Amino acid sequence: MTQHPDAKIYLVDDDVGVREALAWLLRTRRLLSEGYDSAEAFEADAGVWREAPGVPCCVLLDVRMPGMSGLTLFERMLALPWQAAVPVIFLSGHADVPTAVDAVKRGAFDFCEKPFSDNALVDRVEQALSRSAQVLAQQRIKRELQQRLDSLTERERDVMDLVIAGLPNKLVADQLHISVRTVEVHRSRVFDKMGVKSAVELANVLRTS
Repeated sequence: MTQHPDAKIYLVDDDVGVREALAWLLRTRRLLSEGYDSAEAFEADAGVWREAPGVPCCVLLDVRMPGMSGLTLFERMLALPWQAAVPVIFLSGHADVPTAVDAVKRGAFDFCEKPFSDNALVDRVEQALSRSAQVLAQQRIKRELQQRLDSLTERERDVMDLVIAGLPNKLVADQLHISVRTVEVHRSRVFDKMGVKSAVELANVLRTS
């Protein structure tokens, strides 16, 4: 049973037999897939994504296809902001192995040489989905943090910057030419909006995001 029941695997291969065999194999692990008979067809579909996909996913991509090759599609994907959330596993024939290895060095998740071991391939797909889920989680955390930062007023941002720099309220007040009580109010609002309880926790949230 898969650890990613909501995941999606995109099968990009011009051989309908390969796509059907892969789809069946993935179903045995309760994994959903969607097939494309060309790189152009996948790109046309993926091109409508305005941001990273909402669920973990990966692409099983044939190296050689009529029209746009898998390698060319991969190069184009590398320029997209959501690419890190969509790991690519190349499916390569023996002659394509050096090309696939080079693609891995440039960011592809892995390659599987045809004919491939069913279990080994699905295991790598599961690992790719775990990578995708991790990236999506990190991106979600960053979006939420940015939303919290955007909710701060200009004065609250000023106070926050000085607080995480380690200044006590009195020095913050002196630098901003406001009262200590006003600093305390802004500091409390910053903590509430950022979902933290201390300056140390706030600094850690900003540092690890």
